[in-house]
Amino acid sequence: MQLPRIAALCLFVLTTPALAEDRVAEDQTPTGKFLTAGEVRPILNATKTSWIGVREFDGQDLVYFTHLLAWRCGLYEVQYVINGGAAEVFTIPECPPDIENAMTIPEDTQIFITQPLGSVETVDVTLLYDDLGTDVVQFSRAAVLMP
Repeated sequence: MQLPRIAALCLFVLTTPALAEDRVAEDQTPTGKFLTAGEVRPILNATKTSWIGVREFDGQDLVYFTHLLAWRCGLYEVQYVINGGAAEVFTIPECPPDIENAMTIPEDTQIFITQPLGSVETVDVTLLYDDLGTDVVQFSRAAVLMP
């Protein structure tokens, strides 16, 4: 039944810190370089199932945000919640307007978080776009577990 999932997402949205607080919508003039919400939102909408991945490695669960990092231009913030816990911010590097390749992930960027092995059952992800729009998706472990 979908009702518990919908209730969990509503609770997540209601208890998530105000993402757009102290933010101003950015100019959405297309750049052709995928630097705005208007340019990256269609791609992120089409690839929602790839936003995160969970990998069991070296006695831990690793939750990867690599896909979101590659499409980070046009985003202000990425928040996540593990198993219905507290919302946390996953830090994404800024995208300067003169960036040559917006999909390049800067060297030394953290691409995953660690959790105890087998502990990640669900991950809720909220994106705050630079036009102040948001998108929320809940992932189950089974749906994003990498081989």
